[in-house]
Amino acid sequence: MMKAPVNKIIPFSNVDGPGNRCAIFFQSCPFSCLYCHNPETIHMCMHCGDCVTTCPTDALTLEAGKVLWNSEKCVDCDTCIHTCTHLASPKIRYMSVEELVEQIKAKKAFLRGITVSGGECMNHAAFLLDLFKEVKKLGLTCLIDSNGYYDFSQYPQLMAVCDGVMLDVKAVDAKFHQYLTGCDNTMVLKNLAYLLHTQKLEEVRTVILPNQDLQNEKTVRYVSELLKQQSRYKLIRYRQYGVREEGLKALGNTTVSQMYVAQYKQICEENGNTTSIII
Repeated sequence: MMKAPVNKIIPFSNVDGPGNRCAIFFQSCPFSCLYCHNPETIHMCMHCGDCVTTCPTDALTLEAGKVLWNSEKCVDCDTCIHTCTHLASPKIRYMSVEELVEQIKAKKAFLRGITVSGGECMNHAAFLLDLFKEVKKLGLTCLIDSNGYYDFSQYPQLMAVCDGVMLDVKAVDAKFHQYLTGCDNTMVLKNLAYLLHTQKLEEVRTVILPNQDLQNEKTVRYVSELLKQQSRYKLIRYRQYGVREEGLKALGNTTVSQMYVAQYKQICEENGNTTSIII
């Protein structure tokens, strides 16, 4: 039975796509974004055991070289996450499609659909295909929240059953994207064009960074010119909350203002994209 590592499930979310949605966050990501708000989702646990000794409720134990998590003892204080130096979490559940579907069924009457996120949920594409097939039987929609690392055109079956992709476009400039994420952006931009062409692009998201006027403008101009009225464009204000120390040193420790982001919304409108919103 196929299983995938689930970091957390938000039973009801109105920020992860249209309507009330169950948001499922999978563990592991090929990017290592400086401003990641969930850096504990980037890597898989190395089972070093550092978090075991700091857990105040003894919810973690080290047995046969593996860190085990007791969810009943856990109080979600996140001491383990703050202790970890590997951008990982010991609080992972390996769940089957059947187990996830049972949780979704219990809330089906209140949901429009599910959104899979991460980490990078496309690390588990085969699992997503099986999950989406079952969720569609419930009459719910299925969205993917992705950083665009994987080539969506190579997953025709998944795209056929998926209702849309919410794509992060972090930077258009290749060198700056490498600096922000540790990865190239060639595939991200290819995916942007592909999803537009196939009408599978639910929305695009770009974080507007402080003191990066040129890079912000490059990205917003490129994306808004492509999108026009076809898809929603979310301009997300950089917020320092949850960002690891390395990111704070590089990008700053203050939230970007609404007024600062408004200039980029104006660029969108000048390019014929009136669907942009500031978050």
